[in-house]
Amino acid sequence: MMGSKMRVLVSGLMLVLGAMSVSGTVGAAGDAAAGQGKTAVCAGCHGVDGNSAVPNFPKLAGLGERYLEKQILDIKEGRRPIVEMTGMTENLSAQDIADIAAFYAAQPATTGQAKADTIELGEQLYRAGNSAKGIPACTGCHGPSGKGNAPAGFPRLAGQHASYTETQLVKFRSGERTNDGDTRMMRDIAANLSDNEIKALSNYIFGLY
Repeated sequence: MMGSKMRVLVSGLMLVLGAMSVSGTVGAAGDAAAGQGKTAVCAGCHGVDGNSAVPNFPKLAGLGERYLEKQILDIKEGRRPIVEMTGMTENLSAQDIADIAAFYAAQPATTGQAKADTIELGEQLYRAGNSAKGIPACTGCHGPSGKGNAPAGFPRLAGQHASYTETQLVKFRSGERTNDGDTRMMRDIAANLSDNEIKALSNYIFGLY
């Protein structure tokens, strides 16, 4: 059986909003125009176009339909508990979820400005990983510019709030967040990241474009 470290190196890094076990995706065809009319409540935290102004709430713009559908469904079905989302997804149908995902996926994401002090370490981790610690390069799943791989369900990372990315990596590391499927990919990767590495990587991703 493949060991945890080898599995991490082979799989590639899937950061932030969740590694993709797509067996639970909704499957309905999304309508972005219809989805816009279903996001009034979402806009309060995530912005009208999915670019949240508050770092505690993730940017949803450009994350990819497949990824967004999975996360909304995971929240709805209890695989990803988020206190702030309590009750928000209970009445959403499969079509609602698909439409909302299509709308946010079609929105252009804004970028940020990384702090200079940890850019070097963050770039090293993002582009080359750290083989000695079993940390693969983020580019394997999310691409050199952080745009992700929408068909595969790998989310865009570029421009995501640094504090949000940091929080999610810490949650994967502690096991508080577990919706990375049976592969445990994000949990295995995050387990090998130190606090300083998580901060540096999150900062670099915020300024990536």
